[in-house]
Amino acid sequence: MKSIVASHQKVHIIEIAKPTIEHSYVLVKTLHSVISPGTELSLVGISKDSEISLGYSAVGIVEECGEDVETFQIGDIVACYGAPYVGHSEFLLVPTTLCAKVPANVEPKEAALAGIGAIAIHALRVAKLGFGETVVVVGLGLLGQMIAKIAAAAAYDVIAFDVQSERAAMVNGEMGIRSFSTMSEMEAEIKKCTQSNGVDAVLLCAGGKRSSLTSQSLEWIRKQGKVVIVGDIEPDFPRQLMFAKEAQILISRAGGPGRYDPVYEKQAIDYPYGYVRWTEGRNVAEYLRLVSEKRIHVLPFLMDEVDFNDVPTAYDDLMNKKSLTKIINYIC
Repeated sequence: MKSIVASHQKVHIIEIAKPTIEHSYVLVKTLHSVISPGTELSLVGISKDSEISLGYSAVGIVEECGEDVETFQIGDIVACYGAPYVGHSEFLLVPTTLCAKVPANVEPKEAALAGIGAIAIHALRVAKLGFGETVVVVGLGLLGQMIAKIAAAAAYDVIAFDVQSERAAMVNGEMGIRSFSTMSEMEAEIKKCTQSNGVDAVLLCAGGKRSSLTSQSLEWIRKQGKVVIVGDIEPDFPRQLMFAKEAQILISRAGGPGRYDPVYEKQAIDYPYGYVRWTEGRNVAEYLRLVSEKRIHVLPFLMDEVDFNDVPTAYDDLMNKKSLTKIINYIC
C-alpha cells in the first residue's frame, strides 16, 4: 500500500506493507485524511535522513475487525485519530480506543477532521470555562478556527484574532464570534465587552518562538484568568504581571487523556467512563456529535481537495499559507 512520509525536508509517497489485523484493533480502508499544517509542516522541516510518517486525522471503512472487537463491524464508517496509528495511508490499523462511528448524516469528509476537533475540544476542557465566560482565541489557522467554532457552540463569548484578515473574516459573525485582524481593535473589544475587567481565558493557537503574544495575553485576562498554550509557541511570561494577576498558565496536549499512553492506545484498553469522562476517543465522538447536530459547520474547511497521488505538491501551497488545510481523497 501507499503512504505519505517526509524525509530530507520533502514529502514523498512510498510503498509499505499493508498492516495485518490485531487483537482489539480495526483495519480501516481510508476514504479521506486531513493535513494538519502546523504539525506536519514542522515535521517536514525537521525531517532528515529518516522517514517521518505524516498525518493523524482520517476517516474510512472498517475492512476487518480483530478479536474481542464488539463496538465496530465490517462496513462501518469510522473517524480515527492519533499517530502512529493514523496517517496519510491507504490502510490504517487503529486501536478501537481511537475510533468512533460516523453518524449517517455526517459526510465522511467532515468526519476526517475528527482529530482536529478532538484537539480543539480538549483545549477548551483544559481552560475549564464556565457558561457565558469570555475567551480570546489567537491564531486562526485550522485549529484556531475549530476552537472558535466549538467555543461559540458551547455558549462562551468568543473573540478571535489573526493578523491575516482573510482568516479573521472566515469566522467573523458566525454564532456571534467577533474576529479581528488588528490588535488595537481586538483590545478595544475586550475592554468593551468585559467592562475593562479582562477576559476569562486566552487560547494561544499561534506558533513562533519567543513570541510577544505570550506576554501580551497576560494583559488581556482578568485577575486569576487563564492562558492556555495550544500552538507551537515558546512560553515567555513576565513574572511581575503573572504575579499581579495570579494568572494560570496551562498547556493543552493533543486530543485528551489517553494520548501517548501505551496502555490506552497500543493495548486499546479504555479508561473507566466514571473516572475519566473525556478521553481522546470520546472527544472524537463528541466532535462528530457537534457536526451531526449542526452545532458547528466545518464544510468551509474542506474546500481544497487533493488526490492522494498529488499530495507532495499540496504541502507547498500550505507552506505559502494559501489555504487552511487540504483534504486528501483516496481511490476506493
